[in-house]
Amino acid sequence: MKLFLIFLLLTLQSTLYAQPSGQNDTQLAQYYYANGDFEKAIIYYEKLYAKDPSKQLFLRYVECLSQVKQFKTAEKIYKRQINSNRQDLDLKVSFGQFYEDLGEAEKATDIYAGLIKNLPPSPTIIVELYRSFISKKKLDLALECLKKGEKITSSGFEIQFADLFFLRGEKQEMIKVLIEFLSRNPEMIDNVEELLASKLDLEKQENADYIVLKDLLVSAAQKNNSPIILSELVSWLFIQSKNFNAAYSQIVSLEKRFNGDGYRVYDLATICMENNAFEAARKCYNYLMNIPNSEYVIEAQRGLLNTRYLEITTNRNYNEEEINTTIAEYEQALARFGKQPKMQAIIIEFAHILAYYAGKTEKSIAVLTEAISINGLTDMQKAQIKMQLADIYVLGDDIWEASLLYMQVDKDFKFEAIGNEAKYKNARIFYYDGEFNYAQAQLNVLKESTSKLIANDAIQLSVAITDNFGLDSNFQAMFWFAQSELLIEQHKYKEAFSLMDSIRINFPYHSLADEMLMRKGKAMEMQGKWQDAVAYYEDVLTFHSRDILADDALFRIADIKETILGDKEQALASYKRLLIDYRSSLFGAEARKRVRILRGDQFIDSDL
Repeated sequence: MKLFLIFLLLTLQSTLYAQPSGQNDTQLAQYYYANGDFEKAIIYYEKLYAKDPSKQLFLRYVECLSQVKQFKTAEKIYKRQINSNRQDLDLKVSFGQFYEDLGEAEKATDIYAGLIKNLPPSPTIIVELYRSFISKKKLDLALECLKKGEKITSSGFEIQFADLFFLRGEKQEMIKVLIEFLSRNPEMIDNVEELLASKLDLEKQENADYIVLKDLLVSAAQKNNSPIILSELVSWLFIQSKNFNAAYSQIVSLEKRFNGDGYRVYDLATICMENNAFEAARKCYNYLMNIPNSEYVIEAQRGLLNTRYLEITTNRNYNEEEINTTIAEYEQALARFGKQPKMQAIIIEFAHILAYYAGKTEKSIAVLTEAISINGLTDMQKAQIKMQLADIYVLGDDIWEASLLYMQVDKDFKFEAIGNEAKYKNARIFYYDGEFNYAQAQLNVLKESTSKLIANDAIQLSVAITDNFGLDSNFQAMFWFAQSELLIEQHKYKEAFSLMDSIRINFPYHSLADEMLMRKGKAMEMQGKWQDAVAYYEDVLTFHSRDILADDALFRIADIKETILGDKEQALASYKRLLIDYRSSLFGAEARKRVRILRGDQFIDSDL
């Protein structure tokens, strides 16, 4: 046994000594370099470079040599590296920079001139040398390189010229180059748009960049026989500044000029919808509705109605006359196109407005019940109709009929997002009825949902049950609260608030206090009373700043101020506060994105 231990020790020792020193040399070289001890770093880089004359080791080695003023050795190493890598133009440019740093400008000039003089007629090599000059901020030499490239090849190097003019601060010249390039290469429209958007500030019409680009572009587009792509770029420019009316006029002019089928107008309508520019979107859809035999007629009709639907359901700023007009428009559309699968989304929106905004629950249920029988509907379309129908049953206080429909969708689409949504809504039915343990069991399943939104909703309701229901004495307060939530879903706000006030009076120190403020805020949002909603959310921050719903309240304040009230400055401040005060919030990623948008950041960074 003793001999075996001695043998094992000797084996381990020999293994340690046998380990290659290269890894240790690398670590020591990096260590001394990082600590500014270049004399010692040179010892190890010299050994490493002798074994592996790679460019990475070479650059680190000659940098150390230059730092300790061993310029002759560095020069010698440079020449050796270049002789071994004659095709590496960047290496030669670096050698020229080395001489410049030594004050030997003549030698540097000779190297640069030789590189340009001996350029082969290869666009790839020309661009490579151009980039090397750019990386060393040698803009004049980069210009010489491109001009020489134009002479010896058939390439125009427009993208490189545009980039160079931007670096030189010559934006007008950059724009002229890109306009000329696009005129000859219309298929490069996406590249040109991306380049212009990244180099110029085009968000506001009064910005200098916007004015210059517009003047040059419109002038070029109005010339006789100008390519259509320039007119399309003018439309794109208007869209960048959200001048959708000007974009509409430009695109309609294009459609008429070239007998278009309306696809440009439809694309603009989609962009307007994404930006909540509903009036401009309506102009687009109305235009499409009047194109004879247009393939976009049904899509335009859906879009036209959807603008009304979103205005009502998003901003909640409407009166009875507007609701009646909207209902009439839906009825006319259904009469014109009939109840067919393509009209399914329109039917669901129509039923939603009837039930939630016109108070016509029974008619809404009848519309949806009839819609399920439309021939040709997919199973998914039927499920979507059932979900809306179940929601409206909840509104009409027929919660168990709603539960049956939710269970059907859950069973048929168990592994789909809509199935998870149905399971969540069915769990809420039992929650409303005071069956908290059963609801909790369903919510526990949903916490693993692949749908982030459903998982978050399930977690929030689960936490609310766990935090506020556990002792027998808590049942009454929790049941009243669940009932008040149902009343809010049914738009019975007065009754809901009265029930929550009963909780506050009968259970003055109950942990539901912050939940009740949040639900009152939600109720105000549902009524379009945005300032009142903000006030309730601010109460959450004032009285419950350390509770679990504080970040939810702060995010709602920021979102309302940004998207509804148009107070961008206050919204930005609220998003920043959320990121600083509630670092672990689930809203963190979205808040960070909103901050960047509101600040107008062109590039994503990790800080505020």
